[in-house]
Order: sequence, then C-alpha cells, then structure tokens
Amino acid sequence: MHDHRRLGRELDLFDTDPLIGAGLPYWLPAGAAVRHSLEEYVRDAERRAGYQHVYSPALGKRELYEISGHWAHYSDDMFPPMELGGEQVVLRPSLCPHHAVLYRSRAHSYRELPLRMAELGSMYRAELSGVLGGLTRVRAIQLNDAHIFCTLEQVAREAADALEMIGAAYEALGIRAARYRLSLPGTGGKYVSAPAMWRRATAMLTDVLEGSGLEYEAAEGEAAFYGPKIDVQVTDAAGREFTLSTVQIDFHQPEQFDLRYIGADGARHRPVMVHRSVIGSVERAVAHLLELHGGAFPAWLAPTQLVLLPISADELPQAQALARRATDLGMRARVCGPEHGTLGARIRVERLVPYAGVIGARESAAGLVALRLRDGRRLDALPADEALARMNARVTARCVPLWDGEEDP
Repeated sequence: MHDHRRLGRELDLFDTDPLIGAGLPYWLPAGAAVRHSLEEYVRDAERRAGYQHVYSPALGKRELYEISGHWAHYSDDMFPPMELGGEQVVLRPSLCPHHAVLYRSRAHSYRELPLRMAELGSMYRAELSGVLGGLTRVRAIQLNDAHIFCTLEQVAREAADALEMIGAAYEALGIRAARYRLSLPGTGGKYVSAPAMWRRATAMLTDVLEGSGLEYEAAEGEAAFYGPKIDVQVTDAAGREFTLSTVQIDFHQPEQFDLRYIGADGARHRPVMVHRSVIGSVERAVAHLLELHGGAFPAWLAPTQLVLLPISADELPQAQALARRATDLGMRARVCGPEHGTLGARIRVERLVPYAGVIGARESAAGLVALRLRDGRRLDALPADEALARMNARVTARCVPLWDGEEDP
C-alpha cells in the first residue's frame, strides 16, 4: 500500500516545516512540475470546452460571505476576520461568491449564456490540527473551480457536459471512479431553508445522472449548504472513500446576489449557477495520483519524463545534446552520467522515470538511442530524432500507456 506522505518526501515532491505551519505544505521543484502539468491540463480542457479564465482575490469583506450564506452556514470552517481600516476582511473559504460578483459586474444578455467562468484559485479552511495530514487535509487549497451561469433550459446540458469532462480527465490520469453520489441535505440549520429550491435542483441532478446512464446512490447530509450536488467518489490506498470531483446546481446564490440577464423578451431573468470541479483541489488530486500510481506517474505528469544514460564519459556530450533537444520540445529531460554509478545502478535509481535513453559507443556513432521503458521493455535502438518525436507525441497527447502496442518491437 502506497502512502502519499512517505512517497512525497522520498521523491522530493513536497514537504512541511513547523515554521510555515501545520497543514501548509510547500512544493519542491519535482512536485511543482507535477502540479504545473496537472493545472495546465485542466486549463487546456476548460479552454477547449468554452470556459473563460479569471483571477479573483483570496480575501473578501465579511459582508460578501454574509450575502452568499457562508458566514451563517460555514463560518466554523473559516478563519477569523481580520480588522483592516475599520472593515473586517476574511480569507475566502470558496470561490463562488467572488465569481457571482464578477458576473454581476457586467450586464449580460441571453445570447452570452451559458457563460462558463473558471479559475484555479486559492481558498482557505480552518481545519483543526488533529485532522491535518499530507496533501489530503490542508489549510491552504488550490481549487480547480468553475461556475457556469446559464438559463434554466441549459442547466441539464451543462451539468452533463461537466460529468463528461470529469470522465475524460480520469481517463487521462488513470483514475477510476468508485461510485457516483447524489448528495442531499440533512436536517438542522446547516442548510439554506428553501424546500422548493432543493426539490427543483435535486430533480434536475437526478435527471442528469439517469440521462448519463450512471449508477448512483443518494446520501443525505452530504449536500453543500446552498444546494444538492453530484459527488464523484474515489478510494485511497487504504480503501477509504472521498470526494474528488463535484457538479452542483445552485439557485441560492443567484438570488442572494441578484444576478440577472436580459432575455429574448427584453425582460430581466435570473440565471442558474452550476458549480463544477473536474479534479477538486490540486493537493488532494496529487495525493491520490501518488498513491494510485506509486510515484510512477503517467509520462505527461512525471517530474522527469526522459533520463539520458551515457555508458561512459565519451557519450556524455551526445546525451547532453539530446537532453537539450528534448527540453526544446517541451519535455522534462536530464542526464544521469557515469559519475553516478554503473548503468545498472543508475537504471535502478531512475526506475520511476517513464523513458530512459541509453547511449553507448555504437549508439553515439550512429546517432541512435536505446530506450528502456519504465515497465521493463527494451526497445531496439532508434534514430534520436525519431525516438524523441515518438516520446513527445505520447506526452503531448497525455497518454497513460508509455508506448503504442502497435509500435512495440
């Protein structure tokens, strides 16, 4: 069983320091490379799906969260307000109030809808020290968040499309969903009191799940305070289940922020807000990927994608030149020379790198490279340019398999 905390330190991905504080991990260069690749994948997928990316501040006035309902229903999980110039400012626990304000800042027509607004943004949760651990429970979170402002007639299609985006991301990452959960409200003051709103949103999400052909289970007491949601559940290395991705339908915040658009009839109408996160928080996603793959990330995510292994110092210049060419293509490549030990020892040390290129005297003289794949396969020596092109094609396409089966020797 893989533990992401142990692997993260062994592979120099992330660490913590008491001086920075509990629940506040920092990312080392190798971990930052994984995180950057994951974030770029999400941004690219969103861009292709018609999302517009924004940035919003990590702070907001307390009044913002009073309007959204977070202060009344979620303040126990928020950091205390800070007094600044006679105002109370709060580290945000969520991005949705900011996006509602961004939407409200401009007039909108029905012709613009659906308006898909996305952000990889920071948010903060006042987690108790006893529950903090690794990347799964942290106090500073980088969330892959998006909010779709749409008409009532567009809601089902937008929610279904969000589920399709989640499925495509899981395929690229090698993740398997354990189950889909329809998360419903429980009893008590945790939830907004609007029975008709809850019934309407729940019926719409139920239709989306059934229309998508997905089996699901309903769970009371798991909804967001403002509305029901579809939670995509995965299991960790210990078999514990947690939520990674979500799709939510929200009638509450458009009402609270008095969001409007001008309809075809010239009148003002209220949009519906669909909340959607493809990979959830970057921290939790990386933790799950670490445990799922044991540190052997898909090639497109790996901190080092290609390591060049010259057999002797004579081949070192060729290896260095090939590493530079790979870097120019956008790959993460480096050289591990003979000063680091025998070829066998270096291969063992670099066992998690997807592609190892061995260059001996024969390969050097002929402009070849002999590839060893992380799964143990050894390929016949290939011209260096061809080898680079084929590896880069796999990385660029974000494939999980290291090599096409039809291309295997």
